[in-house]
Amino acid sequence: MERVFHELRSGPAGLDDRDAARRLRVQGPNALPARGGASWPRALGRQLVHPLALLLWAAAGLALVAGTPVLAAAVVVVVVLNAGLAFWQEQHAEHAVAALEAYLPVRTRVLRGGVAREIPASEVVTGDVVLLVEGAAVPADGRLVDGAVQVDLSALTGESVPVARRAGTHPPGPPLEAPDLVFRGTTCTAGAARAVVTGTGAHTEIGRIAALTGHVGHHESPLETQVRRVAWLIAAVAVGTGAAFLPIGLLAGLSFTAALVFAIGLLVANVPEGLLPTITLALAAGVRSLARRGAVVRRLSAVETLGSTTVICTDKTGTLTENRMHPQAVWTPAGGRGRPDQDADRVPVLARVAQRCSEADLPDPAVGPGSGDPTELALLALAAAAGLDTRAATRERDRRAVHPFDPVLTRMSTVDTTPAGTAVHTKGAVEAVLGRCTAVRRADGGEDPLDTDGRAAVLAATAELAGEGLRVLALAGRPASDADLTAAREDVESGLVLEGLVGLLDRPRASVAPAVARCHAAGITVHVVTGDHPVTAEAVARSVGIGAGGLRVVGGDVLASMRERELDELLAADGEIVFARVAPEQKLRIVEALVHVGEVVAVTGDGVNDAPALRRADIGVAMGASGTDVAREAATMVLTDDDFATIERAVAAGRRVYENVRKFVVYIFAHAVPEVVPFLLFALSGGAVPLGLTVLQILAIDLGTETLPALALGREPAEPGLMSRRPRPRTEGVIRARMLWRAWGVLGVTSAVLTTGAFLLVLLRAGWSPGAPTGPGAALHHAYLEATTATFVGIVACQIGTAFAARTEHASLRTVGLTSNPLLWWGIGFEVLVTAAVVYLPVAQRIVGTVALDAATVALLLVCAPVVWGVDELDRWRRRRAEPGQERRTP
Repeated sequence: MERVFHELRSGPAGLDDRDAARRLRVQGPNALPARGGASWPRALGRQLVHPLALLLWAAAGLALVAGTPVLAAAVVVVVVLNAGLAFWQEQHAEHAVAALEAYLPVRTRVLRGGVAREIPASEVVTGDVVLLVEGAAVPADGRLVDGAVQVDLSALTGESVPVARRAGTHPPGPPLEAPDLVFRGTTCTAGAARAVVTGTGAHTEIGRIAALTGHVGHHESPLETQVRRVAWLIAAVAVGTGAAFLPIGLLAGLSFTAALVFAIGLLVANVPEGLLPTITLALAAGVRSLARRGAVVRRLSAVETLGSTTVICTDKTGTLTENRMHPQAVWTPAGGRGRPDQDADRVPVLARVAQRCSEADLPDPAVGPGSGDPTELALLALAAAAGLDTRAATRERDRRAVHPFDPVLTRMSTVDTTPAGTAVHTKGAVEAVLGRCTAVRRADGGEDPLDTDGRAAVLAATAELAGEGLRVLALAGRPASDADLTAAREDVESGLVLEGLVGLLDRPRASVAPAVARCHAAGITVHVVTGDHPVTAEAVARSVGIGAGGLRVVGGDVLASMRERELDELLAADGEIVFARVAPEQKLRIVEALVHVGEVVAVTGDGVNDAPALRRADIGVAMGASGTDVAREAATMVLTDDDFATIERAVAAGRRVYENVRKFVVYIFAHAVPEVVPFLLFALSGGAVPLGLTVLQILAIDLGTETLPALALGREPAEPGLMSRRPRPRTEGVIRARMLWRAWGVLGVTSAVLTTGAFLLVLLRAGWSPGAPTGPGAALHHAYLEATTATFVGIVACQIGTAFAARTEHASLRTVGLTSNPLLWWGIGFEVLVTAAVVYLPVAQRIVGTVALDAATVALLLVCAPVVWGVDELDRWRRRRAEPGQERRTP
């Protein structure tokens, strides 16, 4: 090891701060080079060949066949512009999601001048001595100089079974097979060790592999997949309608050119150009909003899944509670119960074990903030109050062997040198430690055998403390021999002497009870899955409102004896459950059973062994503040504040985003009807009724006036009562039959009646009769241009009414408020400006085929907006009266 340290100009105490800072400037950050590549042409190409774009390409082709090259060119321009807009929005969304990594800075513990420090992993340099513990990600390539760990090398080798790595000799051979080397991108699944860093950034094994790796392709979310299927359906309907009405138009007396123009109109009118990019942008906006509120979602598709969550399986410590422990009570076999601050004579005997059996560091103004498990920090605080030396350097100096905390065994042990000789120190759950004890400590320091009555007294004291919501730990020890330094764990943790119990208080978070109540109102069931004592877990669950209608408590031993059918029946029954003393593999079993009975499950976790359950759940939620790197990597969402209330906010945001997608789907689909009706009227009348809208005017509507209000609807605040509805069924698609009825049957038909009426009114006012010529050179041509302009302006006015109507699906607009979405007002303002430009600017008039309207006609058309909104408002009022409380469910 001396040679390795010499080559790296380092030492067992690590680097000093000045040397580390200098190396960081020279070597650069410990990060993989950003991948470049020419992926953008492929992304842009996708926008040019998606179903709706293909429909427009077909329209451009028909325009060429019909001998209207200007129209063909206009359609192509629209395709290119829309593809460019969609491409920009998709890239913006991907960059926004990638930038969320800043919310999850990876940190690691290193020795700087012999003192343990927690620093960003990007600041690790060669020569640093890194402290590796269970659950930590290896921040850089290195060689172990002390200790042993189990490492998951699957990221590099594909081997799923963790391999052992131990400090010692370095035999020749492939680096990945060296028994003392660890690599960036891998994780420690067990043990504790120190490693000196030999390579960072691109100069690591995973950096070498990354340099050979191409760009990862685009993966659509389930929502995007659903919408793409809808787009193909729209394309099929448009093509089918055009093919069906083309011979009808010919039979009715239309020329072949007029029939092709009719087919082009149907194709263009049925294309909701902004649908796909608007959905992507809405999902990305939801992800950014969640990140600002403490929930970092790792992929866009998770936002839609959040909205359909039916069950939350939450841990207790740190999620329901503050995760800030402090000693509240002590109990010793000789003196019974007491308080740490009032019964100082009982503290030293417990503090000796707490001082030694720990991996945490208390805050030290001379060194830096503390770090470690909150339970261990609380025990160290107990030891510090007793006047013992709790410095990590002292603890490490005297430690001879360590058996790290095992989540299955629920205990930890160390073998340490003490003034009285070598000793074993053990802490853990009462059941786990009590079973390894054969004696109890007397007041004079001697030992008494632990008999049946003594065990009953310990368990009674445990139940009393746990019933008050305290986390109860047992502390034990015994003199050690040299054989204990190399003996198996089972042998070391045997023949122990019980020193006593410590009750630690972790108060429930103030935000949790209201969040649980909102989950219940939303029809979401909340189960507690914890390794804590059943009585403690039940007390905390009841204090935050979980199980208000009847709480069941199931221990890990009972769960282990259940058959799968029995577990399914337990979970399918009404009411909430506290699963206590649950092993990590049992958490996975609970999640699998919930999924099997049809629930959409969000589950929290923070440890290495929680990773399978996090991956199996529909939404895996890792703790960002206290969780391990393994858990964060396995999760779909990471809580930066570890707060249960953030999960509830994320569910609410998921519902809001999904509902907003539906809002602008209704908004976009509603405009197809008034755009299609003029062409159907033209075809069915055999040309006796002229076209009430031109293809270029449709393009001006779909691309110029429609897009910004649709984007604004994607940012709509949550509708009142959104979290008082049942979760969305897993199988329910983004588009429902009722949405189509509302878009086409209510909003669309109303808009079509108003705009077609305005078109005919302007013509009739000029003396038109069916079949009268309106083409260029005819006496009625100017009146015809005025009529089509009125149709164009009328559809825009109906768009404004539809935008306000689409803001709510159930509630009235009054409950939402007219000004609660200022982006919509900006979008409508832009829409009005574009419309005015198309109608009154001479250059636009020549291109689009419009003429200026008089003030009376404009005033009449503006009435369309409140009429469309009013008809929909009445329809929603009718549905609210007919279906009171349908959307509610009692959990």
